[in-house]
Amino acid sequence: MTTFHAAEQGLAGLELMAKIREFERRMPLLSEEGLIRGSTHPSLGMEAVAVGVSLALRDDDAIASNHRGHAHTLAKGADFGRTMAEILGRADGYCHGKGGSMHIGVKELGVLGTNGIVGAGIGIATGAALASKMKGEDAVAVSYFGDGASNQGVLAEAFNLAAIWNLPVIFVLENNHYAQSAAIEDMVAQIDLSRRGEAYGVPSFSGDGMDLAEVYELASAAVARARAGEGPTFLVLDTYRYLGHMAGDTEIYRSADEVEAAKANDPIEKLLGQLIAEGAITADEWESMSARIVADVEAAEQFARRSPFPDPAEAFTDVYAKETQG
Repeated sequence: MTTFHAAEQGLAGLELMAKIREFERRMPLLSEEGLIRGSTHPSLGMEAVAVGVSLALRDDDAIASNHRGHAHTLAKGADFGRTMAEILGRADGYCHGKGGSMHIGVKELGVLGTNGIVGAGIGIATGAALASKMKGEDAVAVSYFGDGASNQGVLAEAFNLAAIWNLPVIFVLENNHYAQSAAIEDMVAQIDLSRRGEAYGVPSFSGDGMDLAEVYELASAAVARARAGEGPTFLVLDTYRYLGHMAGDTEIYRSADEVEAAKANDPIEKLLGQLIAEGAITADEWESMSARIVADVEAAEQFARRSPFPDPAEAFTDVYAKETQG
C-alpha cells in the first residue's frame, strides 16, 4: 500500500480541501442571490474523499461524478474560476454555461461529467474502464456515488461486468448517511454496504471518509490493482455532509446536534492538527495559506461574475459529435 506522506500528500491535500470548502461555502449564498439556476448541492465536510482519491490518480485517469460533484471536479484539477463560471451558467465555463451546477464535464482532465441522474456515473465509469482495457492502456476510471445511488440496479450490473471482464474501475461510495432526506438505516437492511461488492466478486473495503490519509491509501491500493490488471475495487467511505441535500434544504430530517457532532471529526481540522504536530506546517503558515485560499477563491468568483452569458445560439452547438475526416 502506498504510504501517505505529510510533507507531500498531506500539505497538498490540506490546501486543496480548504480551497474546495471555501469554494462550496459560497454556493448557498450565490443561490440565494439568484445567480445559480436550479439546484446546487454543496459537499462541505466530504472533501477528504474527493481529494484523497484524486491524489492517487493521474491526469489521464477518468472520473464520473454525480449531482454533488463540484469537489470531485476541482480535486481532479479543474480551474476554480472556470468551474464557478459554469455553475453560474456563464460562457467562460467548461461547458460554456450549458452544464450548470449538476452537469460539468472537462474532457482534458478526464472528468466525464457530473450527473443529475442518480447512479448514472456508475455505468459511465465502467464503460470508460472497458475502453481503457480494449485500447491496451493502463488508465483507470473512478465512479463516485452516494449511499442512495447504491440501491440503483446499475450498480449490480456494473459490479458483475467489471468483475467478469476484470475492468480497471474503482467504485467509490460516499456514505454520507442520507439519500436526500432518507436515513440509510431506513433504506437498507444490511448496513455494511461493502458486502454488496463482495457478492459480485469485487474486492471491497470500508474506510473513514473523513480521514484524508486513509482515503488516499485505500485509493492508491485500488489504483495499483487496476493498473496491474487485477480488476475492480469497491470502496465504501464513511463521511458526512454539513449542509442540506441542496441549497435551501429545510433539513427537518436531522437535528442540529447531529450535525455538530459530525463536525468534531472534521477532515480539515483533523489533518491540520496532525500536520502541526508533525512539524509539517505551523499555525502562522496555516493562517497565511488560509488567507491566500480565500483570495484565490474570491478571484475565481469575480471571474465568474464578470463572465458573460452565452449567446442563445450556443444552445444549438455541441448537440452532435463532430464528424472526423478519414
